[in-house]
Amino acid sequence: MKIMVIADEESKYLWNHFDKSKLDGADLIISCGDLDPRYLSFLVTLSAVPVLYVHGNHDGKYEQIPPEGCTCIEDEIYEYEGIRILGLGGSMRYTGGAHQYTEKEMQKRVRKLRWKLWRKKGFDILVTHAPAYQLNDGRDLPHQGFKVFRDLMEKYRPSFFLHGHVHMNYGRNQKRYDRYQDTHVINGFERYVFEFGEVSNERRKK
Repeated sequence: MKIMVIADEESKYLWNHFDKSKLDGADLIISCGDLDPRYLSFLVTLSAVPVLYVHGNHDGKYEQIPPEGCTCIEDEIYEYEGIRILGLGGSMRYTGGAHQYTEKEMQKRVRKLRWKLWRKKGFDILVTHAPAYQLNDGRDLPHQGFKVFRDLMEKYRPSFFLHGHVHMNYGRNQKRYDRYQDTHVINGFERYVFEFGEVSNERRKK
């Protein structure tokens, strides 16, 4: 399955100069936040593939202008073609605005998912806006990652961790790709396409 992950900056390649063939082969689009909701609606309308999303710390406008035709996966384990996708949007709290959380608040969100995690036997893809703590994050509070995301990867060993928030154009040697134990880590800034192979039952937590 070919998955396109997007985050933080609308792709001019897709939006300003759209050609439907540019999305040929994409089976799923996942937004990691901080994108114009009309951009997501545009993609789901013209691509005819599902668009899933979590909120970024600048997505308060989604309440007034929701991304039509798209699926919010916040605090859910969404299953698509047998792939279990867990969504936890938002960033570290730094101003008190929408979709901002302290570490303890994010941990509380994860605790509330215990039943779903048990019933689904874990997840295959973790989708967030913020990165994980000390894994391609920033040392300033607004861009600091969450420790609980590392806990989730260590316990459930998902195949992929997709995030945004840390822009590739910040000019501080940001990584597009990394790896943490068994998990491939992808920064979805603007757009990135990757292949998700068949999910091995051996990787799923019993």
